[in-house]
Amino acid sequence: MRNLALSTALSLLCAGTAAAEDLRPAGKLLLTGGVTTVEGSAGGGLSSWAFIGGYETRDGVGANVHATYLNLPDYEFRAYGASVGLFDRVEVSYTRQDFDTQATGAKLGLGKGFTFHQDIFGAKLKVLGDAIYNQDSWVPQIAVGAQYKTADKGAVIGLLGGQHDDGVDYYVAATKVLLSESLVLNATLRATKANQTGLLGFGGPGHDRYSLQAEGSAGVLLTKRLLVGGEYRTKPNNLGLKESDWFDLFAAYAVNKNLSVTAAYADLGTIATFKGQRGLYLSLQAGF
Repeated sequence: MRNLALSTALSLLCAGTAAAEDLRPAGKLLLTGGVTTVEGSAGGGLSSWAFIGGYETRDGVGANVHATYLNLPDYEFRAYGASVGLFDRVEVSYTRQDFDTQATGAKLGLGKGFTFHQDIFGAKLKVLGDAIYNQDSWVPQIAVGAQYKTADKGAVIGLLGGQHDDGVDYYVAATKVLLSESLVLNATLRATKANQTGLLGFGGPGHDRYSLQAEGSAGVLLTKRLLVGGEYRTKPNNLGLKESDWFDLFAAYAVNKNLSVTAAYADLGTIATFKGQRGLYLSLQAGF
């Protein structure tokens, strides 16, 4: 399964390259590499965008490392990893997710501090447009991507009803920056079987099919360094444990092209029967 998924992701990178229209400029503006999502791709905090990570030009290579922390009333989420942008056209990424149940683990019968882990390998290909420099057109920048995810608690996932401990998400993202209005807009459509992004496995009892989920983002550039906005992400409900949609209100600040920080108020709703999972999201990104 792993070899098949990786092969699929590599095929995605190659498909459509010859047909993609080369509209890339010689450089990038601040924040136009995006920040890093919880799954490691360039975008907002929750949603993958069509931006390619890094500040590379069309003739160069860029890279980022990131660390993310989210404190919730009953859980703690951490993520860290790296991504590489190639010629402002291709992005590859790796992220490790840790979902710590803390004292809640004992209430769930898992043991205090029981932690779910997941590795995510991502690939993204820009296929059309340029979000920044095509200001005379309404055509957005469009990218397609795949994320191969593998979780490490297969036995527990099986007890919860999850059908698999690994799987692949596929998505298409459209991003547009309206410089005259200082707006950043994004819409993403994701095909997924993942439960809580894959931390609780893939599929559910009698349900092992992909569903289409939507991700939307909107932000206002208050200055060239500061972007504030919000995101909304729909979620499947494969396990019957009331998996809530996610949303956040965020502020992303670029100290310079090498360092950015994102802070957000995130509402993840109900997770594993525990309601009101809202808290502070903080993410640091460094790169070039």
